[in-house]
Amino acid sequence: MYLITGAAGFIGFHVGLELLKRNKVVIGVDNINNYYNQKIKHDRIKILKQFPKFKFFKVDLNNKKNFHKNINRYKNKIKIIIHLAGQAGVRYSIINPCSYIQNNIMSYVQLLEFFKDSPKLKLIMYASSSSIYGEVGSRNGKSSQAQIKPLSVYSASKLSMELISNAYHSLYKIKFIGIRFFSVFGPWGRPDMFYFKFLESLRNNKPIKIYNFGNHYRSFTYIDDVVLNLMKIINKFENYKKRVCDVFNIGNPKSISLKKLIKVIEIEYKKKGNKKYTKKHPGDLTITRSNIRREKNIFNHEIRVSLEKGITKLVNWHLSYHK
Repeated sequence: MYLITGAAGFIGFHVGLELLKRNKVVIGVDNINNYYNQKIKHDRIKILKQFPKFKFFKVDLNNKKNFHKNINRYKNKIKIIIHLAGQAGVRYSIINPCSYIQNNIMSYVQLLEFFKDSPKLKLIMYASSSSIYGEVGSRNGKSSQAQIKPLSVYSASKLSMELISNAYHSLYKIKFIGIRFFSVFGPWGRPDMFYFKFLESLRNNKPIKIYNFGNHYRSFTYIDDVVLNLMKIINKFENYKKRVCDVFNIGNPKSISLKKLIKVIEIEYKKKGNKKYTKKHPGDLTITRSNIRREKNIFNHEIRVSLEKGITKLVNWHLSYHK
């Protein structure tokens, strides 16, 4: 049995869908907060609920009493936890830093406290972020290198989760794998992400700000490749006999400019955007590049979907979703 926190989120939904297609039993929890439009979260859950082996609870991890009440009956059956709940967004962490302490750090500790003595638990996977590399390390960040210079409260909260995982691993011998995701995109994506906002601006004929004049570079990674590599990690470490507490990059090693992403979307959408170029936003990294040499050796990290193919699938989904 799997527990997915943040099951109504972008990555959580896709991971849950893949596990259910593999006939796994999945317990999903999510507080369905209003950080972005709740409709898409409800629509994702509706799809997962079509599978008889999916059970969903609308619950906040910080609500200890409610979480325990709903999940306690499954506690001794859950073998793998995929913790994807939390507050996302670098820019929002500048506006509301307390939300990141509460929803990324405190909620994670609540989860670990509940499961720390669970006899059936084999592995906890949790979402970290490529943003923890900071400006210098982001150019070629290695998952084997310690990080100490996050540039936002968001990235600091993710780095804190990595350190907390190490502590619980030492205390309770739990296996942990942290995942530093790199710019994930695709169908059912997050409406707060640039590619989604750009598609919405095209659909509604609205202007959109392009920060740093479009000179950002990102390791844009299609969601199917993210799920593929997460499954490889589970297969590798689910029954791993040795103790493990590690962190891995999942991302496309090709770093692509925002200008190119915009161009590819415009070609696929057959429409030019109303772009308003402006200066770099505080907290934004200029470039990220996923170093996956170590990951290739350990679990055969793969990237199968090109930017162009991924954008084609994304645009087709976006057009059909808004019919």
